[in-house]
This record gives sequence, structure tokens and C-alpha cells, in this order.
Amino acid sequence: MTPRHSALLPRLARTRRLLRGAALCLAAAIAAPLAVPAHAEAPQVKTQVPGFYRYQHGAFEVTALYDGFIDLDPTLLKNTSQAEIQRLLAREFLAAPKMQTAVNAYLVNTGSKLVLVDAGAAKLFGPTLGFIVDNLRAAGYTPAQVDVVLLTHLHGDHANGLVGPDGKAVFPNAEVRLAQEESDFWLSQANADKAPEDFKPFFKMARDAAAPYQAAGKWKPFAGETELLPGVRAVAARGHTPGHGGYLFTSNGEKLLIWGDLVHNAAVQFARPTVAIEFDTDKTQAVRTRQKIFAYAAKEKLLVAGMHLPFPGIGHVRQDGKRYSWVAVEFGPLR
Repeated sequence: MTPRHSALLPRLARTRRLLRGAALCLAAAIAAPLAVPAHAEAPQVKTQVPGFYRYQHGAFEVTALYDGFIDLDPTLLKNTSQAEIQRLLAREFLAAPKMQTAVNAYLVNTGSKLVLVDAGAAKLFGPTLGFIVDNLRAAGYTPAQVDVVLLTHLHGDHANGLVGPDGKAVFPNAEVRLAQEESDFWLSQANADKAPEDFKPFFKMARDAAAPYQAAGKWKPFAGETELLPGVRAVAARGHTPGHGGYLFTSNGEKLLIWGDLVHNAAVQFARPTVAIEFDTDKTQAVRTRQKIFAYAAKEKLLVAGMHLPFPGIGHVRQDGKRYSWVAVEFGPLR
């Protein structure tokens, strides 16, 4: 080795040490997580999606509309013990001092007519109800497009939505159809006069809901289980009220029964069809009607929809021995 080469050795040693140090720093940098600028948490939205659900039924398009909910006291349920009611609620993870009960309506586009079954409660039962028109608009329709309103009965949570705060018709171009017995009972001044004081407001609600449609000649009660429109037939379901009923929609061989207030609490009344509710005008008849329709729906695998079933309230009734259970439709695209 020449003197010149010997003089380079210390410098080469320092270079190797520097390279080793740089390599160690680079390795450490690669192993360490990348520094990411801090961001604030995304704020919670705190609103629900619009309350409508679409279902294709043969050639008919069915849109379930959510009016909102009302909390009911379990003591309103009759013909069984409160301990049994609480057990059945807990079985469905619903045990609570109050039962949250949905209020639904159904908009059926037959292709030639736009048919609304029930109109919701408006705001006469508190702020948690009265969203039918909002959700109808969210679903792509307007109240003026409704051709026919079919009422299952004249309780306020089904009929108050017919009129606005100004007393005018919410559905100005619609005829209103309901059973003659129902119209006769609730619009009778004599029945209102002899009703208990705490029950009189329900008669007034019914008269107020009917008034603008009567004045326009659009209040049209019907008699019996008649065909009201092509593919739409009235079905008697008396007991809850004197003229309570449902509507059977048939298209391309497919059947859908919208049954009104046959069930007020799915967790209890499917398991115990004999359970009535305080609001039933004739509790014995209401129980017989429920048992009859449950058996028919289960046997025929009939698609059903109900105004107080968990939204969207469309599904099937399955028989489990002496009991029944509710099988809701699954969310999916239109066929």
C-alpha cells in the first residue's frame, strides 16, 4: 500500500460510519408511523332518513309512509296479566314503561290511480306524529296527486291527516271512501252526545276530518265487501270500531291485505291473539276478527300490512302451533 493510499484510510472509515448512521436513521424513519395532520371528529347528523319504503306488488307500486310514533301504556292491553305482557315485550327486547307504537299509512300506485290508505294523525296527538305529507313528498308525490283515500276507520290517528290546521282538505282532488257503518257511527251527533266526556273529542276529530270532503261531495261511504277500484276490494274487520276494515290489493295474482288496526303491539298480540286493547269498541269481536285473519293470512301465505306494525309494517304471518309470529319483508331493490 502506498503512502497515498494509507492517507485515505481514515477518510474511508469516517465515510463508512456516516453511511451506517444515515442507514439507521432511514430505517427508523421507515418503521415509524407517518405523521398525519390532526382532524376534528365528524359531527353526528342526528336526523333519520325520510320515512318511506317502496315495495313492488305485482304491477302495483306500494309506498309505506311513516307518520311517526306514539308511546302507549302497556296497561291498555287486556285479557292477560301485566307480568305476561312485560315478559312478551322483554322477549322482543322491548321491555319499557311505555310501548313505542308506529303509525303507518300506505300509498298504492295502481298505474291508473294513486290510492292512499289512511292519512295519519296530523299534529293533534303531539309532535312525534303528523309526518305523512312530509314523507309522501319525500317519496316523490304531492297531496294533490292522490285520487282516492281509503280509511280503515275514523280514529284520529288515521283520519286527522285529512285536513290541515286551516280546516281545508289536504288531498283536494281525492275522494274519501270508508265503510258506511264507520261513517254513520262517528259522524252521528246523537252518538257524540251520549259518549263519555273523555271520548267526545274523538267524535269531533272525525267530524272535522270529514267536513271539507262532505262539502265538496267527495265523502263517499260504501256498503259491504265491495270492489272499490280494479284490483282493490274492501274487507270487513269489525271489532276495533263498528265499521273497521281493511283493503285487499290484487295484481298479477299477488295479494296484499292492508288490515288497519288488527294489531297494536306485534310483540304481544301475535303471541297472544286473544289480547285486546282498551280502544277496541267490541273487544270480543276484535279478538275473533284477529284470530280469523291471522289464520287466513298464515294459511294463504298472504302479504299483509298494518298501521301499527313496526315500520314499514309489511310482511307475513307465520303460525307457530297455537301462536303466530311476524315476519317482516327484507329491504331490497324493486323487482
